[in-house]
Amino acid sequence: MGRPKIKIIDDSAPEAEEKEKKVKSSDKPEISESAAANETKTASPEVKTETKKPQKPGKEKPRSKKYQELTKDLDRNKNYPLNEAIETVKKLSYSKFEGSLEAHINTATTGIRGLVSLPFASGRKLRIIAFGNGAETSGADTAGTEDTIESINKGKIDFDIVVTTPAWMSKLAKVARILGPRGLMPNPKNGTITDDLKRSVEGFQAGKTEYKTESKAPVIHMALGKINQPTEELSANIKTLLQTLGKTRVKKVTLSPTMGPSVKLDLSSI
Repeated sequence: MGRPKIKIIDDSAPEAEEKEKKVKSSDKPEISESAAANETKTASPEVKTETKKPQKPGKEKPRSKKYQELTKDLDRNKNYPLNEAIETVKKLSYSKFEGSLEAHINTATTGIRGLVSLPFASGRKLRIIAFGNGAETSGADTAGTEDTIESINKGKIDFDIVVTTPAWMSKLAKVARILGPRGLMPNPKNGTITDDLKRSVEGFQAGKTEYKTESKAPVIHMALGKINQPTEELSANIKTLLQTLGKTRVKKVTLSPTMGPSVKLDLSSI
């Protein structure tokens, strides 16, 4: 039998491995508690809720001293009889130019439109343009031609009323997009499409005035004379307009100067 081999076991090997593990673990940086807390905060940031600031109500535009002086004794809640309302409006006017007496009429519906012949002209000269056969002898300020239509198409508007014969409506249709929004497009309902141009022009020159509600609101705004006209004349103009409209269509009326506060009209006084 041969001599038995003796295996030498190195007890230091496990110890060396253990030391090596400790050295490797010691190479890792230590994380302090505060750093750990910061990492936690970074990982899950807090969601801040924005608090909306309450909106401040709009400030009312300050009135002039003249306006305040005129209105200090004005009763806003009072419905004034017609003549008293007109006299009050005259006192409330503070324009440096010759202003108008204006009526603001709340109606039952929109789409109200027509013509009224006021007994006393409002003093404002209307610029009338006429198109068609007889335009030159109609008495209008301008006899319109095809060149005039081209000028309108370029934006030249130097008239207040357009009257025409039916034959010219197809030509005026080219500028309907310009005249329509301004309320100047001829319409058979207000007498601006006619075969008798002279009669139509004379009617407007004599005080015939168009009234109509706003496109999106049941209200009519209309000048009924100059502020310095006699009260009796202004009263007659207002009565004529309201009678033309009819009681059932009129809900409320206020009168005002071109510049100045308004007063409520007592409809039972008419």
